[in-house]
Amino acid sequence: MSQQDAIIQVKDLVKKFGDFVANDHLNFDVYRGEIFGFLGANGAGKTTTMKILSGLSRPTSGKVIVAGIDVNLHPEKVKRKIGYMSQLFSLYNDLTVKENFRFYGGIYGLSAKKIREQTRYYLEKLDMISFENMLLKNIPLGWKQKLAFSVANLHHPDIIFLDEPTGGVDPITRRQFWELIYEASNQGTTVFVTTHYMDEAEYCERVCIMSEGKIEALDTPKALKEQFQAKNMNDVFLKIARNVE
Repeated sequence: MSQQDAIIQVKDLVKKFGDFVANDHLNFDVYRGEIFGFLGANGAGKTTTMKILSGLSRPTSGKVIVAGIDVNLHPEKVKRKIGYMSQLFSLYNDLTVKENFRFYGGIYGLSAKKIREQTRYYLEKLDMISFENMLLKNIPLGWKQKLAFSVANLHHPDIIFLDEPTGGVDPITRRQFWELIYEASNQGTTVFVTTHYMDEAEYCERVCIMSEGKIEALDTPKALKEQFQAKNMNDVFLKIARNVE
């Protein structure tokens, strides 16, 4: 794909916290509708990068363009173009399912009618109509995660950022969650996802692997396995992040 297809453009991104360099001159593009995997061990700089891309943190230096917007100059504008789901779960436990949809729909600027329509659509899709008046704290984690993804996609954003979205859920629920990701991608939404599950890296169209704040590899899963002479993405990851021969 050409640079014109890039919905995220990162050029020479540096993020420092005092003397610590969390992001060390990162350069990469992400394309419209792409499922882009962002991998690395804890402390590699993944979450820091994602916070910068989503307008939650500012780079120390470098240029970051997201959905045509300079993140450093207009972080608030970026937030209107994206959906974000954190690894710590991003909905409110003391609100009902329906109230969470209404709350976030209002933040995203949707009309009351649109919020009702979208709430109905997603609850029917997830087979959760009977849950709409249930408090979030009473719903199992796997269902919560699927609801959180639906809320992040409520306003049909250009990009959805998912920070370890399937942590702690069972394999069946993980697979169902990835079906939601595929559907969003097929509709033109870019999905930028971090994960610790190396089998999930195989589901991505391209994978970026970070180590100690730097990008060590970026390509399709197939190409990375060939490059590192590995049977699977777990072996690729170990060779890069853990220096395993």
